[in-house]
Amino acid sequence: MTRVLAIMGSGETAPTMIKPHRQIFDLLGPSPVPAVLMDTPYGFQANADDISNRAIDYFRASVGREVQLAGLRRREDDPVAREAALARVATARWVFAGPGSPTYALRQWRETEVPDLLADKLAHGGCVVFASAAALTLGRYTVPVYEIYKVGSEPVWADGLDLLGFLGPEVAVIPHYDNAEGGHHDTRFCYLGERRLAQLEEQMGPDGWVLGIDEHTGCIFDLDAGTARVVGNGVVTVRRQGKSSILQSGRKISVSELIDLAFSDAGRDAPAGGTADAPDPGGVAAAGPGSGSVPSGSQMEAPTALHSEIRRLEADFDAAVRASDADAAVRAMLELDDTLVAWSGDTTQSDAGAKGRAALRRMISRLGDLARTGTQDPRQVVGCFIDALLAERTAARNERRFSDADRIRDTLVAAGVEVRDTPEGTVWDLT
Repeated sequence: MTRVLAIMGSGETAPTMIKPHRQIFDLLGPSPVPAVLMDTPYGFQANADDISNRAIDYFRASVGREVQLAGLRRREDDPVAREAALARVATARWVFAGPGSPTYALRQWRETEVPDLLADKLAHGGCVVFASAAALTLGRYTVPVYEIYKVGSEPVWADGLDLLGFLGPEVAVIPHYDNAEGGHHDTRFCYLGERRLAQLEEQMGPDGWVLGIDEHTGCIFDLDAGTARVVGNGVVTVRRQGKSSILQSGRKISVSELIDLAFSDAGRDAPAGGTADAPDPGGVAAAGPGSGSVPSGSQMEAPTALHSEIRRLEADFDAAVRASDADAAVRAMLELDDTLVAWSGDTTQSDAGAKGRAALRRMISRLGDLARTGTQDPRQVVGCFIDALLAERTAARNERRFSDADRIRDTLVAAGVEVRDTPEGTVWDLT
């Protein structure tokens, strides 16, 4: 399955980026492609709804693709709505985030499923398109741009999502690289200017380097082909220890060549060999300085046997929902629950248990989504799923597996299903 990371310096909903967006969607195949917009970076803004609506309209009218909102503004938001939003991100093949504050977004995403969901797209299939503020969050290092430029904080890196391991262990993405809004003062490098960027470079480790993306410009990484292509109006800059190399728009090179530019002895333009006919390196080894190898899914998240089971059962559930097969969907959910119980005592599974519980919550939230969409009575849409789960709960109670019965009831309640035990039997309703 296609794995794509697209980083845009700015202009993500401008006419200049319509063609790049279309090219990115084309890599994923014909429409429709499940696509979501994460509103987190600007979730603190009073006009957040307007920003979301304009972005969705842009993709529909200009790019020709339907994009759904995944409302993830604050960690403290309603948990049911939050689980539904995470389920949309998990099932999407295209995930977009753009303007706002990188440090605000990171505060909301940390210790949630979002980083793992994004890493999963890049490891196992899907596309992540991050622009402007969101682009700043991708690397090992993040520029806290508001704190430095607006508040006057000393230049110090913040920790990023660290999703760029295929470029090396210490990479920072800087969008708005050619910004010139300052007029008489230097606002290049996302409003840092040369002096402050040099200070930040001194704080990097020996393998640290900067990937700079000009405004109205993008860099599209095809992780399966192991290539990087520059699109848009400007250039992409590879900078390390004050020395820069330039990739012009239209240039396509292998990831290994891109990394080699960072560790070359002197700044320069990209060599003539970096063309649209760049060879596919096909590498899958862990990336290091100058290696340029693009890791496969197994190397991006160190999966365990339980990870594999979780992914298999998620796929079974998705197929059942597409086929409107309620029994198969419920079987996948119950098998996942049984699997998590069976593996609960194995400490070698790292964080897989938490991932599995999150996957189970997303499955239940998907049932809630079915109830909220379409013209049918919501009870008719999800009734067969709920009845099947309640039948399993009744069987568990009859077999005195009370903890299993309670777990099924609790998950239904969390998804917005009221369950009542009456003398005539168990009844339910949607809250």
